[in-house]
Amino acid sequence: MNAMIDVRSPAWCCEADRLVGELSSALIRPSDDGLTAALDTAMRRIVESLDVDHSTLLECAGAGESFEIVYDWARPPAAPVDLGYSDAVAASEHPLHGAGLVKWLADSLQMDAAPVVLARIPDDLPPHVLTPDVIDSLHHTSIKSAAVIPIVVAGQRACVLGVGADHTCTWSEPVVQRLQLVAEILAAALHRRRQNQTLRETRAEIARLEARLEGRPEPLEDERLPPARFGEIVGEAPPLRAALGRLAEVASTDSTVLLLGETGTGKELFARALHERSERRRHPLINVNCAALPPTLIESELFGHERGAFTGAVALRQGRFELAHRGTIFLDEIGDLPLDLQAKLLRVVQHGEFERLGSSTPRKVDVRIVAATHRDLDRGVAEGRFRDDLFYRLSVFPIRVPPLRERREDIEALVWSFIHKRQRAMHRRIKRVPHEVMDMLERHSWPGNVRELENVIERALIHSTGDTLMLLDVPLEHEGFASQSSVEERTLSAVNRTHIEGVLSECGWRINGAGNAAERLGLHPNTLRFRMKKLGIVRQLPLPAGGRSDPALARLR
Repeated sequence: MNAMIDVRSPAWCCEADRLVGELSSALIRPSDDGLTAALDTAMRRIVESLDVDHSTLLECAGAGESFEIVYDWARPPAAPVDLGYSDAVAASEHPLHGAGLVKWLADSLQMDAAPVVLARIPDDLPPHVLTPDVIDSLHHTSIKSAAVIPIVVAGQRACVLGVGADHTCTWSEPVVQRLQLVAEILAAALHRRRQNQTLRETRAEIARLEARLEGRPEPLEDERLPPARFGEIVGEAPPLRAALGRLAEVASTDSTVLLLGETGTGKELFARALHERSERRRHPLINVNCAALPPTLIESELFGHERGAFTGAVALRQGRFELAHRGTIFLDEIGDLPLDLQAKLLRVVQHGEFERLGSSTPRKVDVRIVAATHRDLDRGVAEGRFRDDLFYRLSVFPIRVPPLRERREDIEALVWSFIHKRQRAMHRRIKRVPHEVMDMLERHSWPGNVRELENVIERALIHSTGDTLMLLDVPLEHEGFASQSSVEERTLSAVNRTHIEGVLSECGWRINGAGNAAERLGLHPNTLRFRMKKLGIVRQLPLPAGGRSDPALARLR
């Protein structure tokens, strides 16, 4: 950095204009959790874009109250203040340094709506604030020049943006105008967060009053609404908190994440939360369901194709990896990806490189990969259905998403969450869920997990015409009568797997030829092979004496 910052230059103003556009886009509509991360990133971007050394955002809790430091970022080697300290401790340990100086200026100068520009500190400070202790502290501060921008909302001080440099600066009127615009964007984001908090508190109070009127135990907190910390993920059960703790640990990195859990547990919500809490949140999150794509089109969907690469390829098409450049790609049901494509995916995971169909030119892409599966990939590796090298690359940071039967204490919060989410569109106003209904829901084992619960509540909303939720279908099976194995046996995939394995065994595991399994099942041999791959069917016993091995089965081993 130069010894003298000339912030009057047109280049600096252009950079400030770009910053205004960037912050406007990033802070327009993030979730509460995303807003916290976006504001933290905004303070860093102010320092980097404007070539200064410190940025601090203060917030005033109410009329007549002093400012509080809510966000601070300093260019290394200086460090931001520890926001966990009280004001007294922060002042004693960081006297007039960095954020402490901005807070002192905001409190001491009795700022209204007019910006305060200090080209040289302490020379430009008013004499009445320069006590001997202040002068001594100012000699030790690294900030030599600052612009302090207050924002007034509804006639009251709302927040203050402080931008400081470790060298003397010149702050022209165009500079101050742009800083005011940046401060207004940040103030609007803080105001929106306060409104959301007030709304949650109001709804919590309504829930308590309703519970008191109906003679129910009053909730200690708003159990009916999803916590804003992780977007749409609802619940406070220990298994879920453990999974969310791992999510919080890895979200800010670029590490590959593997989400493991049964169908319907909310793995897509976890992937979305990972993206929203990462540095890539300004770029796209691309979802790919590997199990839903036709086998002949998966490669084209993932990597794109050139014009004329195959019949019907009338134009160049970008694949999902290209669309996710600088963002995140979510590969759902990765365990169903064919073996031949697993090798090509491995190349992208290792080197960020792939080739479009019909092209031999390698292309580079910067993508964070989040994969998910309900299958046992360890077993898939042992049976040769999943590449071990790809498995190790994807499972850098595995997160197990718990099934609903392990977090029954969250069912009531989930029920109310689905009611609030759906009832307005269905013209319903549910105020009460009977104890017997909630008890029945909490005792059910939920083999379909949260997705099944949501469907049950939606059907109940359609069926309920009053203010009390009435179930349309009553779950007949409860946890006391169902184990994990019996839950798996009831799934359609498990039934199909058992039936196909039985027919194959009766036919000596022959797919082609006389008396083959495909003919008995009424399927084309290739269709049977594809279903065997998808269901993870592998011949466990040797062929009878004299039997011939099918090449397709040999590849499945």
